[in-house]
Amino acid sequence: MKFEEIGFEDALMEGLETMNFKEMTPVQEQAIPVIMEGRDIIACAQTGTGKTAAYLLPVLNRMLKNPQNPDYVNAIIMSPTRELAQQIDQQLEGFTYFLPICSVAVYGGNDASAWEQQKKAMQLGADFVIATPGRLISHISLENVDFSHVQYFILDEADRMLDMGFYDDIIQIVNKLPKTRQTIMFSATMPAKIKKLAETILNNPAFVTIAISKPAEGIFQGAYICYEPQKLGLIKSILKEKKDEKVIVFSSSKLMVKEVTRNLRRMGLPVGEMHSDLEQADRDAVMLDFKNGKINLLVATDIVARGIDIDDIDMVINYDVPHDAEDYIHRIGRTARANREGSGITFVSEQEQEKFFRIERFLNKQIEKLQMPADLGEAPAYDPKAHPSQNRGRFGNSNRRRPGNNQNRSSNNSSRQGGPRNNNRNGDRPRRPSQDNSNS
Repeated sequence: MKFEEIGFEDALMEGLETMNFKEMTPVQEQAIPVIMEGRDIIACAQTGTGKTAAYLLPVLNRMLKNPQNPDYVNAIIMSPTRELAQQIDQQLEGFTYFLPICSVAVYGGNDASAWEQQKKAMQLGADFVIATPGRLISHISLENVDFSHVQYFILDEADRMLDMGFYDDIIQIVNKLPKTRQTIMFSATMPAKIKKLAETILNNPAFVTIAISKPAEGIFQGAYICYEPQKLGLIKSILKEKKDEKVIVFSSSKLMVKEVTRNLRRMGLPVGEMHSDLEQADRDAVMLDFKNGKINLLVATDIVARGIDIDDIDMVINYDVPHDAEDYIHRIGRTARANREGSGITFVSEQEQEKFFRIERFLNKQIEKLQMPADLGEAPAYDPKAHPSQNRGRFGNSNRRRPGNNQNRSSNNSSRQGGPRNNNRNGDRPRRPSQDNSNS
C-alpha cells in the first residue's frame, strides 16, 4: 500500500514525498489506520520494520486535522534509552520539516544547561516530548511540567523499558496524564508483563502483530567455535577483508569493550567505543564519526543494539555470546537494514557453547560454523552438551540434543541528507529531514 492512498494531510504528504517515502511497510499498513481512528493500540514489531513512522505519521496527521494548544505538552513518547530518544527525535524532524510542529528530547547524561533547556521547552509548550522514563520523572518530581493537555502517550520498545525496571516510572507518568488520551504501545516481544501493562494503561486496544521476532532474511549468520584467546585474532583476520565496511563489535561487558578497543587500537585500527561510562557528548561524537565514516569500527555494549538506527552497517560481530536469543536478534539486527544484506558473526568459546545452542534452538536453526583461520591454530569442537554453561539464561535447562557440525566455509560476504531548519519555538536546535522508511 502506498502512503498516498492513506489520506494524509497535504502538508504531511509533501514532507513524505520529499523524503521519498512511497510504500508502507507491513506494520505501517496495519497500525496507521488504527491510530488515525483514535484507537489505543498495542503492536508487536521488531526493530527495523518502520515502527517509528507507524506511530509518528498518524499522530502528526491527527495534530494537523485537530490543531493542538501550543502552550502545553501535547504528546509524550517514551524511550528506554537516550540513543533511541535521539533517533526518534531525528526522524520526527524529517517528518515535520514543512510542518508547524515542535519537539524536545528529554534525557540525561548531559550538562546543567541541557536540563534548563528541556525544562524551558516543556514549560513553554511542545507538541512532542521524547523522553527516557528516569529523566522525565526527575522533571515531574520538581514540578517542571504540566501534562494536563497530553492527548497522545506513546511507548516505544515497551518490553525493553520493563526489562530495565521502568514499570513503576511508567505508571507514575501515566497517573499524571488525562484519562481521555490515546495510548500507543510498541514492543518487540509480547511477554506476560507487557500484556499486564497494556491492560493497565490502554483502553480497549487494537492488537497488531507483524511477525515473531526473528533475524531479517538478508543477514548471513555464522559462528566461529574458538578458544577465548583466539577472539582478538579472529577480529583482525575478519577486518583484513572488511577494510572499507562498517562493523560493530558487541560485548555484554563494558570492561571487555574497553579491553577490546585498547587491543584493536594497538593493532593500528581506527576504532570507537560506546558504553555507559562515556559522557553523552562523547557518545554523540563517537556515533557521528561512525555514521560519517570517519571510523568504520565500533566496539559497544548492548546500549547500541536497541538504541541506534544506522542503515549501512555491513557486519555485526558478537565478541561474546549474548545472554539470550532476544539480545542476539537485536544485536545482529543492526545490519541488513532497509532491504540491505549483512553478516552477523558470533565468537563462541567453550564456556559459551551451551548458551549459543539455546539461541540456535530458539531460532530453530543451526547457525553455520565457520572455519578457523589456519594461522590461529586449532579450534575446539562444537559440543554444547560437553560444555554446560553456568548461566542458563531465560530459556532454562530443557532437554538438549547435539546438532551436527556443519562443514566449514569462510565468512566472506559481501546519511541522511537535508538542509538545516529550525521549527523549535525556542530556537535552539537545528533540524534536518530523514530519508529512510525502515527506521526503528
